[in-house]
Amino acid sequence: MRIDIMDASMTYSKEDGYVGKVQFGVEGHDNQYEITLHSKKGKEWGYGLFFLHESGKEEQLLALEDELEDNDDLFDSLVEAAKAKLEQ
Repeated sequence: MRIDIMDASMTYSKEDGYVGKVQFGVEGHDNQYEITLHSKKGKEWGYGLFFLHESGKEEQLLALEDELEDNDDLFDSLVEAAKAKLEQ
């Protein structure tokens, strides 16, 4: 699955830990996505996956979610994109 990262951001605070967002497109998908990332210590990440601008095909969203669960390299690339934009 090929993704194209359009924008990324991340903040850190002692209270909230790491909070990041990545906006991206997926080759062959009709809509773009945003993933929100959260980790207290920057090691184990929780996430939420959403359509970026408008709702799209649920089966494409679910396929992407399955791919993120199975493909650590893909998920890690999104985390790294956000971490690279960490605001100090």
